[in-house]
Amino acid sequence: MKVGIIGGGGIVGASAGFALQLGGIVHEIVIVDVNADLADGQALDMMHGAPAIADQVITAGGYDDLANADLICITAGLRRKPDESRLALINRNVVLFRSILESIKTAGHKPDATVLVVSNPVDILTYLAEQELGLPQGRVLGLGTLLDTLRFRSLLALNLKAPATQVSAIILGEHGDSMVPIWSSASIGGLPLEKYPGFTQKLGQDTFTRAKTSGAEMIKKKTGAGFAVGVSIAEVIHAIALDSKRVLPVSTVQRGCYGLRDVALSVPTVVGRAGAEQTLEIELWPKEMQSLKRSGAVLQETLGQVLAAG
Repeated sequence: MKVGIIGGGGIVGASAGFALQLGGIVHEIVIVDVNADLADGQALDMMHGAPAIADQVITAGGYDDLANADLICITAGLRRKPDESRLALINRNVVLFRSILESIKTAGHKPDATVLVVSNPVDILTYLAEQELGLPQGRVLGLGTLLDTLRFRSLLALNLKAPATQVSAIILGEHGDSMVPIWSSASIGGLPLEKYPGFTQKLGQDTFTRAKTSGAEMIKKKTGAGFAVGVSIAEVIHAIALDSKRVLPVSTVQRGCYGLRDVALSVPTVVGRAGAEQTLEIELWPKEMQSLKRSGAVLQETLGQVLAAG
């Protein structure tokens, strides 16, 4: 599999490239960035370590080099200016994102290529990518709440002194303020979370709050997240490359799952060689269902504002 990373010079794109290199599964990685020297430097740095990891081709390139890519991962994005509103930032990122989509279309892409959107606001941009690229259903997906889910699991493990790999918990909905923790199916080693030693409702809520605000915490402490985002991206790409049918909370345009339509957000999704292959409806508590629908409504309102702005 050949993977192109747009915005691969930045911390998120570079972390994704390094995670893919360490995984040793994809055959070729192309780093694309508006700063060509930075892209070349990142590619060279990874290539230098390749002999200790896997036989991969790692290069820097441009949009023309993505014309035969099996998967294109878009991580490029803008940061908020001082005193800038959330909607203003969204509109600036939409302008940038649409220029990226136009460059992809101009250079050409494989008819069965998969596009993974990581740039924020990921749900809005995933919707736009599906509308504008014309790829088959399921071939456009966003990272969605996968990173939030991994953060949630890691913090539950930390607070309960449990093995992180045995924590099963999922966050659905918007990758943003209206994200929804699904307590009803959370467990550790098969034991319902509420029955696990040391768990309390307060501990759970405090853990979710920190997971929800982890992006801001990363910006404050190290200018932004990198490693965990890279791992999240690699998990999606590896599921596609290996056709592993993993169930992941990724963002796709909904067509009836939980009654949601014409909005991109995260629900349990089977990810395999054809991209987002199927959405699944796990049983939710009524209040979780209500929160998920509210999350969809929040995103539709924002999407309406973005589309109105042109």
